[in-house]
Amino acid sequence: MMNEHLRQLGRGLADVVFPPVCVQCSEVVEGGTLRHVCVRCEAMIHRVEPPNCTTCGSPFFGEVEGERLCPHCDGVHPAYAEGRTATLFKGAARALIHELKYHHGLHVLADIEAIVRGSPHVADFVRDAIIVPVPLHPRKERERGYNQTALLAEAFARAAGGTTRVESLLKRVIDTPSQTAFDRQARRENLKNAFALRSGTTLTPASPYILIDDVFTTGSTLNSCAGVLRRAGALNLRVVTFGHG
Repeated sequence: MMNEHLRQLGRGLADVVFPPVCVQCSEVVEGGTLRHVCVRCEAMIHRVEPPNCTTCGSPFFGEVEGERLCPHCDGVHPAYAEGRTATLFKGAARALIHELKYHHGLHVLADIEAIVRGSPHVADFVRDAIIVPVPLHPRKERERGYNQTALLAEAFARAAGGTTRVESLLKRVIDTPSQTAFDRQARRENLKNAFALRSGTTLTPASPYILIDDVFTTGSTLNSCAGVLRRAGALNLRVVTFGHG
């Protein structure tokens, strides 16, 4: 308890000397629930709630009847049972992930964790499961210094609590080019045989596994990873992302 008080005191003093600025608008952050997103930008974060697409997690607006599958997921053919996402990938939510991925912004993980903790739709979804991060190729992980998805997985596990834990069960065996400019079919071809189980990995069919990535775009990366886990015996398999879009 004393250590926690000292940490809070130290953070308060640091904020006086070096006040945090918003990752989205660069204004000084004052008040609010997030440390690196100002109150105005935080209000524009779209936290996803039900009803939502059962494949990608994208929200539906208004009354929903029948199958809960959005047009975005037509032709995905998921190798997993269900997917959810915490936010729409725009504004401050997008800025948080970009800060983490491209600017060594490990400091934003506390805000990401707070967003997930405040989203029961997602926190309850991953609680007591084994979270499996999408891996980076070793070359890219050496260049970046870490796998941001593994750090996201730890943040989700802390937010969910319970017996939730993270296990890095997959490895990326092909150093594929960036997916950014590819459509869904090209992404699928680009990722063919790109992932494999880590040596010595054994899966328990009855255990709940949840793949995690930073953002759901076409679902190709998650589906490629899900196929590897499914073939290895993961029968209770779902996916989750921080953002959608």
